[in-house]
Amino acid sequence: MELWLIHPEEQAIDAFAQRFAGLPSVRTMQSTFEELAPHDCFVTAANCYGIMNAGIDAAVVRKHGSELATRIQYRILDEFLGEQPVGTAIIEPTGSTAYPYVCHAPTMRTPGSIGNTDNIYRATFAALTAIYRYNTQHGHPIETVALPAMGCGFGGVDYSESARQMAAAYKHYLDPPHRLDWNTVIEREKRITYDGDQKVVGRSNQKRSE
Repeated sequence: MELWLIHPEEQAIDAFAQRFAGLPSVRTMQSTFEELAPHDCFVTAANCYGIMNAGIDAAVVRKHGSELATRIQYRILDEFLGEQPVGTAIIEPTGSTAYPYVCHAPTMRTPGSIGNTDNIYRATFAALTAIYRYNTQHGHPIETVALPAMGCGFGGVDYSESARQMAAAYKHYLDPPHRLDWNTVIEREKRITYDGDQKVVGRSNQKRSE
């Protein structure tokens, strides 16, 4: 699987390049959604109710039609009782052979700041694992996945922190644990919540204990 990290602003692309440095199968693209070449799946940085009338969600609906948003909302009603939690993702066909799937991965309940949270990590990891599960169950796998800078619009998160959490999710996707114990948990939590020795998710200005 190849990740396409997209944003129209150079500052976001620089943040992607820095945070994803050394990770395999990653391409950065200074591009709007509308300018993207054909790809298998686009991940929407969405809200929990599937209301896709602003930001990049609106661009997705303009391209694929309002019926896509309606289908996603019906799935949220049926599968999540009307509110899709942050940390879950659903894959919905678009009906387009050039852009066949959208992955709806909420970063927030309703539009507003998600600074100082791990919502971007949770949404990105949910998208990646949903695609992983899809690929294990279908004969035509999703091979190219495009992601915007998650949480940088209404969420108010800066490009560097968004890219850091997205890269942490991708690292965990690439290198899953072979057993679950507290050492595994601690290492993953450090990667999710710390930027170097600075805690940036949850309490701020807390040094990491070695």
